[in-house]
Amino acid sequence: MKMHEKILIIDFGSQYTQLIARRIRELNVLSEIYSYDKIPKINNSYSAVILSGSPFSVLDKNSPIVDLEKIRGKVPLLAICYGAQLIAKISGGDVLPSKIREYGRANLSFVDSQCKLFSKVSKNSQVWMSHGDTISKIPNSFQIIASTNNVDIAAYKINDEQTYGLQFHPEVYHSKEGKKILQNFLINICNFSQDWTPNSFVEEKVLEIKKTVKEDKVILGLSGGVDSSVAAMLLHKAIGDNLYCIFIDNGLLRKNEYEQVLSQYKDMGLNVIGVDAKEDFYNALNGISEPEVKRKIIGSVFINIFEKEAENIRDVNWLAQGTIYPDVIESVSATGGPSSTIKSHHNVGGLPKHMKLKIIEPLNTLFKDEVRRIGKSIGISSKLLDRHPFPGPGLGIRIIGAITKRKVEILQEADEIFISALRKESLYDKVWQAGAIFLPVQSVGVMGDERTYENTIVLRAVESTDGMTADWFHLPHNFLASVSNDIINKVHGVNRVVYDISSKPPATIEWE
Repeated sequence: MKMHEKILIIDFGSQYTQLIARRIRELNVLSEIYSYDKIPKINNSYSAVILSGSPFSVLDKNSPIVDLEKIRGKVPLLAICYGAQLIAKISGGDVLPSKIREYGRANLSFVDSQCKLFSKVSKNSQVWMSHGDTISKIPNSFQIIASTNNVDIAAYKINDEQTYGLQFHPEVYHSKEGKKILQNFLINICNFSQDWTPNSFVEEKVLEIKKTVKEDKVILGLSGGVDSSVAAMLLHKAIGDNLYCIFIDNGLLRKNEYEQVLSQYKDMGLNVIGVDAKEDFYNALNGISEPEVKRKIIGSVFINIFEKEAENIRDVNWLAQGTIYPDVIESVSATGGPSSTIKSHHNVGGLPKHMKLKIIEPLNTLFKDEVRRIGKSIGISSKLLDRHPFPGPGLGIRIIGAITKRKVEILQEADEIFISALRKESLYDKVWQAGAIFLPVQSVGVMGDERTYENTIVLRAVESTDGMTADWFHLPHNFLASVSNDIINKVHGVNRVVYDISSKPPATIEWE
């Protein structure tokens, strides 16, 4: 396998660490993230290092630290926010609590145009600040290379070494020329050749799978979504007929999805086994309302069924999953660092300890947009690749509260009307993810001359690039009025439809 130039990202627990990795991969450079307390040896393995931000303050007694002597001066180093403050403080500078916590947009008022890091960056470029401390003084061996009206030391460079500090976050979308700054660091300073591409990923991942799995057989759960589809084709390229794809009808799929998925994958040449397990899931979920418990039950039943099916296939040792990076990030700290858990995912937090099959997850370091690029490079149709993300637990986390077969039927009908309307009005491809949610709320209504007391459906549509952040999509009012009317008239049991206009953060895309 080809040895790529790599950059090491040291994670201090910032919510943006994975975005740093994503931006770097967009520039065709291979990046790896490690927690600050699990740093591998630099040696010749890494050509550069980035220090992330952190929810901690460098002034805290137990704030995370690293041995900078093993890094500084040996490879180019870019320190962001907390990382920049840490270097300044350890080197003899001063870091003080900000009089006003600086969070949000700011504009550079000064840029050292001679500095390689800011080559062709506008002197008034917009950047994104998110810090409660400020670097008030830097050592004499440091020089200021950027300022804002409120922050004198918005960026610095250490003399006689390729070490740079940024108080702002170049990885965040709101830093308008942040990608350019990262590119300057990677190309102008680190001299990366930008050889990590979708094609190289596929080639190397196929070799890795062959080396890992060898002659063993693998079973993979298909959902009809992008992630499991790309995972299946990667595995198929690596091990061919030793891949057994299983599609489980958990009773929580979209309307008619079970039949559509089976035929779709058989057309792709995959060996697919269909399993009707609706009643197994309904029975296990009976009376369960707490969302985390529902997720874990769905994951547990899912694995148990897979183990049962595996008994019918000789020599199966592996369970493949389409887990992607945001799943891992939101379920646990991606590198074992200090970031907080948001929620568990059925294919991350729901795996029982007694499970007999070993796990292989070929996509667990990729974001959704990267998965789509990989899929395109191996010839998967755009119709499948452009399909909206759909949660692994399916409608189980779009039915708030306890799940019943009748609630599933109501939600399936409402969801079908919504998604079909988006396609009909050429809005589907403009939305990143959409779906309907069933609320445990009944409200009074009037239909004809009769009083009703029926259920409420929420419509959700967002725009995003990777699912880490999202904004609600501004669907036309006449479209929403038409969909609402259709759902109320055609779905028995619904008399009220509302539209969710929350962004992520502070909300999440799914309701549970």
